[in-house]
Amino acid sequence: MYRPARVPSTSRFLNPYVVLFVVIAVVLVLAVTIGLLIHFLAFDKKSYFYSSSFEIPNVKYNDKLNSPATQEYRNLSGRIESAITTTFKKSDLRNQFIRAHVVKLRQKGSGVMADTVMKFKFSRNNNAASMKSRIESVLHQILNNFGNLEINPPTDVEAIDDQEAVNMFNQECGAHPNLISLSEERVVGGTKAGEGDWPWQVSLQLNGVHHCGGVLISKTWILTAAHCFRSYSDPRRWTATFGISTAFPVMRKAVNTILTHNNYNFVTHENDIAVVKLVEGVTFTKNIHMVCLPEATQNILPGSTVYVTGWGSRAYDSNPVPELEQGQVNIISNNVCNAPSSYDGAVLSSMLCAGLAQGGVDACRGDSGGPLVQQDTRRLWFLVGIVSWGEQCGLADKPGVYTRVTAYRDWIAEQTGI
Repeated sequence: MYRPARVPSTSRFLNPYVVLFVVIAVVLVLAVTIGLLIHFLAFDKKSYFYSSSFEIPNVKYNDKLNSPATQEYRNLSGRIESAITTTFKKSDLRNQFIRAHVVKLRQKGSGVMADTVMKFKFSRNNNAASMKSRIESVLHQILNNFGNLEINPPTDVEAIDDQEAVNMFNQECGAHPNLISLSEERVVGGTKAGEGDWPWQVSLQLNGVHHCGGVLISKTWILTAAHCFRSYSDPRRWTATFGISTAFPVMRKAVNTILTHNNYNFVTHENDIAVVKLVEGVTFTKNIHMVCLPEATQNILPGSTVYVTGWGSRAYDSNPVPELEQGQVNIISNNVCNAPSSYDGAVLSSMLCAGLAQGGVDACRGDSGGPLVQQDTRRLWFLVGIVSWGEQCGLADKPGVYTRVTAYRDWIAEQTGI
């Protein structure tokens, strides 16, 4: 019977070490290939900023749209940002689009013009002209009507570099570095702050030594507490420094004028507010610029999260710290704060309380005059309080008491024009 020839087995000719080497080599090649693919597809991308202006013809411009502190400004800007986001998320650029932010609302005829910055992530080898053309094409598909909001497609989209984007954000109050990148202690129990985390924070120094905190509200004006100047009111003895270190500030400015509230009462702490004018204005940078002031009618809700910052001591009987610290606390209603077990009626309507019921996080000595801030729905930061007084630091049922900024908006405007 015919039988085909047997095919010799090759196993006897293969060295197991050779097999192992080949397997390892194949795995390494696959790993490198996959790694390179992941790098070029996911990580070899760069952020690109574009600016454009959108006309809103069916919204009549009014004074309420002058300031990002107003609810009208927040609502309109938020709706415009939402419309732009919706348009891109429905387009072929949905994976490249990161975020849009309105940096300014201004008047155009009787309507509104919204100056906007948009952020995208593209592969580095993408053609710049092609990217711009794709963005413009999507924006010209923007729906003309979002609810009752008409948005005209922009006439031009301009590519801007990172520094130009930063410069645009620097002119807007309350912008945190996270907003600029469009990413997403009289402080007891606090943590160290990073450079630029609280760009409006000021150290007011008496004869070159940190004495009080302050808050930058314009290029030339600082808001602080009146009690800081009870004993030392000569502006020539004061300087304002900026940056997270009081020993090695990144900027120092001389003080021209100190204006304390005429009706400040040291015993009751009422009207504990002052403004300081600098000899020359501050040059805004990513890490140094102003906070937003609230409207007089802005409601600060009990239980909401706020942050206090400063160089104050970590305990009542210790010294100030050289590096800026931050503490997260909650707004406490005046009714709760005025309970017999707390401040027993000493907290006036022009004051507000913030802390934790169990204590542990609070402002302390050396933080006076510094900011208590809160973030709004558009990720801008607003000044709600000025560090004023309290019983020791971080005690349970003895939260920090702050000057309520909304109660003094008219006074601030009278003194500074802001």
